[in-house]
Amino acid sequence: MDILKKSFKKSIWVFHLSTAACNNCDIEVLELLTPKYDVERFGIKLVGSPRHADALLVCGSVNAHAKPRLLEVYRQTPKPCLVVAFGSCGCSSGIFRDSYSIVGPVDKVIKEEDPNALIVYVPGCPPKPEAMIEAIVMGLGVV
Repeated sequence: MDILKKSFKKSIWVFHLSTAACNNCDIEVLELLTPKYDVERFGIKLVGSPRHADALLVCGSVNAHAKPRLLEVYRQTPKPCLVVAFGSCGCSSGIFRDSYSIVGPVDKVIKEEDPNALIVYVPGCPPKPEAMIEAIVMGLGVV
């Protein structure tokens, strides 16, 4: 656990991944970058590659088509990695949970790959930007 504390002392870089989302959550993620919220002042920065990320921000239910991509992105992210399940669909598959193509919420898919993964939940449809900031701060407080 000591290495976890040391690795999250710096600014956290986040890779945003959408897995069968309706784009409501994606719009809220973009709002985080506007001057109103300006998450970069907290050291939270969106990056373009999972290889540079400290956290994965996953929006949407995970369907059969997106599952291999989510797992590949998770494997590419340096460990330890904070996974943020964003929105009702990311947390519990939301209204799509009984759909034929949904393989589960984000935590179920990630825990199959890595049972020790650190996952933070941000419920809401869509969740507010303040909730996302609070979830990342709380996730960093866990480690």
